Amino acid sequence: MTGATIFLRAFLRRDRWHYLWWAVGATLLYYSQAVSVKGLYTTQAQFDKAARSMEGNTAFIAMAGPARALNTIGGQVVWQATAFGAIVAGLMSMFLVGRHTRAEEESGRDELLRASAVSRHASLTATLVDALLANLVLGVLVAASLVAFPLDATDSIAVGAGLTLCGWFFTGTALVAAQLTSSTRSMYGVAGSVIAVAYGLRAIGDVGNPVLSWLSPIGWYQGMHAFSGLRWWPALLLLSFATAATGTAYVLFGRRDFGSGLWAARPGPARAEPALSSAFGFAWRLQRGSVLGWTGGVALMGLAYGSIGNDVGTLIGDSKTSRDVFVQGAGGLVDGFYAVAIATVALIAAGFTVSSALRPKGEEDDGRVEALLATGLSRRRWLLAQVATTVVGTVVVLAGGGLGLGLGYAMVTGDGGRIAPFLLGSLGYVAPALVLAGLARLLYGVVPRWAVLAWVGVGLGVVMVFFGPVLHLPGWVQGLSPYHHLALVPAEPFRWTPFLVLLAIAAGFSLTGLAAFARRDVH
Repeated sequence: MTGATIFLRAFLRRDRWHYLWWAVGATLLYYSQAVSVKGLYTTQAQFDKAARSMEGNTAFIAMAGPARALNTIGGQVVWQATAFGAIVAGLMSMFLVGRHTRAEEESGRDELLRASAVSRHASLTATLVDALLANLVLGVLVAASLVAFPLDATDSIAVGAGLTLCGWFFTGTALVAAQLTSSTRSMYGVAGSVIAVAYGLRAIGDVGNPVLSWLSPIGWYQGMHAFSGLRWWPALLLLSFATAATGTAYVLFGRRDFGSGLWAARPGPARAEPALSSAFGFAWRLQRGSVLGWTGGVALMGLAYGSIGNDVGTLIGDSKTSRDVFVQGAGGLVDGFYAVAIATVALIAAGFTVSSALRPKGEEDDGRVEALLATGLSRRRWLLAQVATTVVGTVVVLAGGGLGLGLGYAMVTGDGGRIAPFLLGSLGYVAPALVLAGLARLLYGVVPRWAVLAWVGVGLGVVMVFFGPVLHLPGWVQGLSPYHHLALVPAEPFRWTPFLVLLAIAAGFSLTGLAAFARRDVH
């Protein structure tokens, strides 16, 4: 196939850092579960007791999957990591496919390349091979990490192979989505919906009708029963349907025109909604889907944490390390656990805050800002609208996490009095999140290419919250993270001083970034 090899080499070079970070993230997802479970329980009796508690928790099963061999390290790894590992593989495949298909067509680069002597299917085939190799790397590294732990080699290889096949399945569905839709955003919407439906069918089936689990590729992956009576035939389902989806994508590709999708794009309304006439309304409309998606995901995470109820001691065991991580000596066992749970939910929500704060950079890189600024919209108004969207979105996402935590706790214990403290505790983390957003905006205004370094702040927050007390890091080192300065509510009373100081720092960063943006050239 003329040109396919050249395309593939170019794609591999462009994606080498994507390979690295996705692979590292997926490997840590699995390996960290093995490490944490090993250090969590000091005796097998504690392990058995915790397993029985988990097996009876419907919310945990819906979130993670069917409970099998939970009194073993391998069983815990499969239970806690495989559903989310499949989502990671699916998202990676979706972004790789979208990056090299729809995004290239929209930018016009694909058309320029097609003007040379290349086969019609060259770029599509290179995209397919690129995504297949990325998922193969993912599976190999996960399997190798579990073998090195060490866990049983055959079952570990099955876990990695199943992850790769899940990624191949979602690669096929993403390729189909790229042929049906006419824009990258729509393609991501369709491919992401397939992943969400697969997870939803698996969750409903595992707590209700098991037939539904067998309609999901994630259910097929978990149906391999690694570390609990391994069987390989579900892997054939993944491979067969991945092949069928890929073949369908090739057929559809041959039936559509370049630059368009098989689904006709809907014409927009003749007149814009009144809200879109304002800078904030327009910015909110662009990020509305992201806000809703993050809010739903964080709320589900909070719901899962809250469903533990008061059965905290059984789950975390008597290990001093586990209690240092999950309780950190703050108040009683239950209050300390939920204080750390709120911090965990807040750190996840910070992912939205930073990605929202970086949205202006994406708009500028794609050349859309110039068209807006050519109208009566000033630079300051445009960026302030983006700032306001980030602030409102952060409050909404954190409120969703706090409400989910409180509702989950209330459903298990019948105590609705915890909803308000959990909600207020979550909203307290608005301040450190906005510090990270302000840092992103400062870097964007001064040196735009460095703005992505704001993600380092999220990673630093994770390390300091979970490992700072355990490793006994000096106070000044832990203080580098804005999350370190807040009280662990509800185990500790809320403190206004650090909250207001952090808000002032966030405002200072944002205003400085705004002034720098107003003075520099676009691009």
